[in-house]
Amino acid sequence: MLGKTVLIGYLFDFYGALLTPRQREIISLYYMENFSLGEIGAELKISRQAVYDHLHRAEQVLQEYEGRMGLVQRDRKLKQGLEEIKAGLNGCSCSQREALLQKVKQMEKL
Repeated sequence: MLGKTVLIGYLFDFYGALLTPRQREIISLYYMENFSLGEIGAELKISRQAVYDHLHRAEQVLQEYEGRMGLVQRDRKLKQGLEEIKAGLNGCSCSQREALLQKVKQMEKL
């Protein structure tokens, strides 16, 4: 399982454009710029509680998008499969080539 910060980073990369401008700004300040809730509130001239509410809602929305579309999970599976193929190609024998071709076909279906 990925850490929360890494996971939110992935989700933001894939679905950030679907958030409101305010949600994007708060997620960016909190996770990418490492601002505290209080610092974000001072920067945006809103209360710390409002920052927390926006942040919590944005995290929920990102999780919902992933639940519906699964792009982050799909991307991770593709990368893992490609790494397996690369590893298998190093010192590959003829019998292993067929297995690797099957793996490529599985990857194409994703």
